[in-house]
Amino acid sequence: MKTLSQMLGWVLVSCCCAAAMADETSAGWKKFDGNPVMGGKYGTCFDIAVLRDGGKYRMWLSWRPKHSIAVVESADGIHWSEPPQIVLGPRAETGWESDINRPVVVKRGDGYHLWYTGQAKGRSAIGYATSADGVTWKRMSDKPVLSAEKPWEKVAVMCPHVLWDESAKQFRMWYSGGEQNEPNAIGCATSPDGLAWTKHEANPVFAPDPASAWEKHKVTACQVEKVGDWFVMFYIGFRDEPHAQIGIARSRDGITNWQRHPTNPIVRPGENKWDHDACYKPFAIFDGAKWLLWYNGRHGSLEQIGVVLHDGEDLGFQ
Repeated sequence: MKTLSQMLGWVLVSCCCAAAMADETSAGWKKFDGNPVMGGKYGTCFDIAVLRDGGKYRMWLSWRPKHSIAVVESADGIHWSEPPQIVLGPRAETGWESDINRPVVVKRGDGYHLWYTGQAKGRSAIGYATSADGVTWKRMSDKPVLSAEKPWEKVAVMCPHVLWDESAKQFRMWYSGGEQNEPNAIGCATSPDGLAWTKHEANPVFAPDPASAWEKHKVTACQVEKVGDWFVMFYIGFRDEPHAQIGIARSRDGITNWQRHPTNPIVRPGENKWDHDACYKPFAIFDGAKWLLWYNGRHGSLEQIGVVLHDGEDLGFQ
């Protein structure tokens, strides 16, 4: 028979464990119990883009061992086809894309549009390709369509996220700029054709918040979605170089007056779990009933992809 002190100790341990689990997410998000959903035996799979396409989900992922972009498919966003199919590989001969990764895919009536990060010689730039089916891609230029030119961009522009603005007849890109290992802040650019881009004169449009311990070092690798009258940004915040978590913010115009969520960060590492060290690169889709947010978690040197879920469209901004 347990003593009172033993029973109280058990209750205390249980409460602490529950609190630790709850601390991994906030604002109604919940990690999928079966995480990770992609990676592991394939090595590091990271920084993804997802579309709901023809009744299924398609994920374009960065496959580090192959220095390539690959695609997988899923009926539910959780169970993915295997193995990944490489759809765009590196090209050393161009001098700027010996390693390619960090894609975003936009589907319009004229097909699929892909922007990706090319890396070589300690620098990063952004390239552009198109496809009729999302699998066979044609590069639209041998040169980058966006390169590091401004002082704040240092040696790298990467992690593009692009929306097509039908009313303005232009693409809008949010991208990360700064250091090569992890960029420092987020800028914005526009283009009528996906090739020629004009950077916003007020860049960067989203920078670290020195008053927030979890993101005081860097903010990067965002996804921006139009939700009602708001542009909602899902992004990575770094407290220091090795440790990252996921937050959200919103803006009326996607450029100015960003309002951070009051319970940021919304996704945090799990102690001694597959995402123990960092939670990187979010990508979220609302399926009509719930949000699915995929991210890559890191434990040691291995990154894998997991998912968190959120019932209902309201993300809880105040």
